[in-house]
Parts: sequence; C-alpha cells; structure tokens
Amino acid sequence: MKSIRIVLVGIVCLMMTSCGQMLNAISNGSAINAITSVIGMDKVSSRGLIGTWNYMGPGCAFTSQNLLAKAGGEVAAAQIEEKLLPYYQQVGISPSNTYITFKEDGTFTSKIDGTPFSGNYTFDEATQKITLKGLLLSVNCYTKREISGISILFEANKLLTILQTMAALSGNKDMQAIGDLSKQYDGVRVGFDMKR
Repeated sequence: MKSIRIVLVGIVCLMMTSCGQMLNAISNGSAINAITSVIGMDKVSSRGLIGTWNYMGPGCAFTSQNLLAKAGGEVAAAQIEEKLLPYYQQVGISPSNTYITFKEDGTFTSKIDGTPFSGNYTFDEATQKITLKGLLLSVNCYTKREISGISILFEANKLLTILQTMAALSGNKDMQAIGDLSKQYDGVRVGFDMKR
C-alpha cells in the first residue's frame, strides 16, 4: 500500500511539473507558435479566404511536425522569417504595395511589390492548396491560419520562379536574392503573412 502511494505521489509530481512547463510554454507563446508553424494544423475555410489580404511580413511554415522538430522548433520558423525580411525590404515589398483579393466568383487580383497579377483561383480546403491561374503564370500556393490573419505560402524552390517572373515584369533585379535564399529551405514553405 505504501509503495502504491509513493508511485501515485511520483506520478502527480511528474504531471504537475509537465503541466507547469506546458503552461510556461503557452504563456510565452512558444507552444502556440510551434503548432502554427506547421501547415494544416489550423485550416482556412473557403468562406474565410474571401476578401482582401494585405502583406504584414514574411511567412514561413513547415510541411510536417517532423521537419519542424528537426529544424529546432518554432524558433527555426521565426529565424527564417527574420532572414527573409531584409530581402523583402530590399526589393520594396511592403503593406502599401503587396496584397491579394479573393472573390466569391473564383477570381483574384493581387500585387507583389506593386506588380499586378490577376486571374482565376481554385481552393482545396482539405490540402489548403490554392491554384492561381493568370495570363502568363500559373502558381500553386498554400494557406495557413495565423493568429492575426493567414499566410500565403509557396514551396521554397517555387518562390524563385514566381519572384523571377515578377522581377521580369517589374524590372527589379533584386528579387533574385530572395529566390537564392529560398533554395536553402527544403520542406519549408515561405511567402507572406497577410491580414485583412
């Protein structure tokens, strides 16, 4: 009987320690950030996608929890976003010139660094995949719900193609640097954090 009590006390202590660590992580935001750093954890609905989304900053998400764990947790996503920020600033991407509007009729309009891109889109809620079809370019991207809005994210290696096309249309050669940086992140989707 005495040994059962000791075991029970040990389990309770272990649980309290774990709960304390979890509460501490939640209170400083790291547990929430870790969860939101993985694609598909909190999905956007088709209805929730409709509207105009304005650029807030670089976005990043891992395609699986395993990749997130290997990269060192939510800190890795924040570090990638920090590395992208100067490149985005260098090419002039800002809230005043970068946005996307999804309409109920399946059309979209957008600007990246003031360069227009519009056409039709389809959205698959299960995979969170958005296919944007314009006159010169067809692009797949993914959405991820964030605390303050959504992220529109691209496979890191696909971001180069998009930015090179936008650079050719706008004449901005600095966009190449973002594409070069994006090659470093396999299994990571990068793009834009957006809010209404």
